[in-house]
Amino acid sequence: MKSIRWIKKDLKVNFLNIKNIATIISIVALITSIFFIFFKNLNFGIDFKGGTLIEIKKDRDLTISSIRSQLSDLGLGDIQIQTFGSADVVLIRIENSSDLISNADMNSINTIKTNLESKIEIQRTEIVGPKVSSELVEKGLIAIIAAVILMLFYIWVRFEWQFSIGAVIALIHDIIITIGIFSFFQIEFNLSIIAALLTIIGYSMNDTVVVYDRIRENLRKYKSLEIYQLINQSLNETMSRTVLTSFTTLLALFSLYFLGGEVLKGFTLAMIIGVFIGTYSSIFIASQIILYLNVKRDWSKN
Repeated sequence: MKSIRWIKKDLKVNFLNIKNIATIISIVALITSIFFIFFKNLNFGIDFKGGTLIEIKKDRDLTISSIRSQLSDLGLGDIQIQTFGSADVVLIRIENSSDLISNADMNSINTIKTNLESKIEIQRTEIVGPKVSSELVEKGLIAIIAAVILMLFYIWVRFEWQFSIGAVIALIHDIIITIGIFSFFQIEFNLSIIAALLTIIGYSMNDTVVVYDRIRENLRKYKSLEIYQLINQSLNETMSRTVLTSFTTLLALFSLYFLGGEVLKGFTLAMIIGVFIGTYSSIFIASQIILYLNVKRDWSKN
C-alpha cells in the first residue's frame, strides 16, 4: 500500500522571505501580551490568591442567583460563584484575607453546607492560605526561570552561542505570549498552568533543536551555500517532521480538552496554545535569530 505524504519531499518554501512580517507579528504580540499581563493582570486561582474553593452538585431547580442571594448575607467575605462544566456543577470561591488557614475557612464550608444542605452535594473542597499561595507563586516563577537557564546552558554546550541565544529568545517569546493570552481572556491561572508552561518549554525546545540540528548538519555538508539559503533549505527539510509532530500532539490535546473534564481544561488549553506558538517560533523566530547573529560557517571545526 502506497504511503500518503502530507508534505512534499522536495518542499521549497522561502520561509525567510517573510522574516520581517514574522518579526512584526511577534513584536506586536509580545508588546500586547506584556501590556495585558501588567495592566489587566492574571486571573489567579485559589492556588495563588489563597482562600477556599468548594465544588458542589446542585439540584436543577436551584439557580446561581438563588445560591448567591442565600450566601451574600452570611458574612463570608468576597464570594465568586460560577458553573463548572455542566449546569448542575457549581464552584464557590471565598477569598481568605488572613495569613493562616483558620477555623473560619472550615466554618465557611460548614455554613454553606448548612444553608444549602438539602439541595447540594459537596464534591470537593480546597483551602489555601495566602502565605502558602505566595510561596507557590515564587516557586512557580523560579521553576520557569530555572528551566530557561538550563535550556540556555544545554544549547550553548551542544551548539554555538548564536544557537543558544536564538533558542532562549524563542522560549521567552512562547511563554510571554501564552501568558498574555491567559491574561487577555482572563482564563484562570493556577498551578496546572505552571506545569503546562514547563511542558511548553520542553516541547518548543525540542522543535527548535530539530531545526538547529539540521542547520548544523548542512553547515558541514554544504560549504559554499549561502547562510540564507542554507537555513531555508534546513527548514524545508525538517518541515514534515515539525508539522506532523505538532499535528499528532494537537490531536491528543484536543481530545483531552473536550473529553478530559473541566479540571484538565486549563492545562490542556495552555498546551494547545503553546504547541501552536512553539511551532511558529521554531520556524520563523529561532531560525532567523541565528541569521541575524551571523553564525559562523566553520564553527564545527573549533
